[in-house]
Amino acid sequence: MTLVDQWDTIQRGLDPKWSDAHVVFTAADASRAGRAAALLAPAGPVRAGAMLRFYVARGGPGVGPEAVRRMMRRADAEGIDGSLELLAASESDVAAPVERRSLADAWDAALAVLPADWSDLLCELSVSSSDHLDLTALLMSPTNPLRESEQMTFRFRVAHSFGYGASPGMVRRCLERVEEAGIPGAVRVLRLMSDTHPVGTQGPVWYVDGKAV
Repeated sequence: MTLVDQWDTIQRGLDPKWSDAHVVFTAADASRAGRAAALLAPAGPVRAGAMLRFYVARGGPGVGPEAVRRMMRRADAEGIDGSLELLAASESDVAAPVERRSLADAWDAALAVLPADWSDLLCELSVSSSDHLDLTALLMSPTNPLRESEQMTFRFRVAHSFGYGASPGMVRRCLERVEEAGIPGAVRVLRLMSDTHPVGTQGPVWYVDGKAV
């Protein structure tokens, strides 16, 4: 069954009032998981080996069901095999207005799906307007944010218990400050490492586009 067909099957099985869903994609060939993560990048997947976890939302921040269908179609076109599984789904009152998830709540949700032994994260905070860049950089300064060229995003590292990066609690407080300033945005985990043990170093290094981060 193609990935598109699997996604269509998952959608048909959801309650008509579903609001968001937590989905996991498992690549049949672990060596293709990196390419699958690139194709699923708009969904901000969290990768653990051959598994990619991501959220789908019918409203508010996050990718919608049709966007997921397009990403699955591209993966099918590149011959990436694997399985899609629905882990959880939430329902909402159709008559009720959609409530935007706060940055702090989004951060809590992102941490909740990580493997228990995670040690290092590379994360990203995006804002909706260039007018907010300077204040966002100031409010997020404890995380040592790095502006991504001309994009309206900041990348920062998080350390679970030791090593280079802000603590999860510090990140949450900084995101609360951004929220309190009335700055709309979205936070997501880009990359993770588990069970690292630095020896004589501050921790592991990722290379993104040929640059160490």
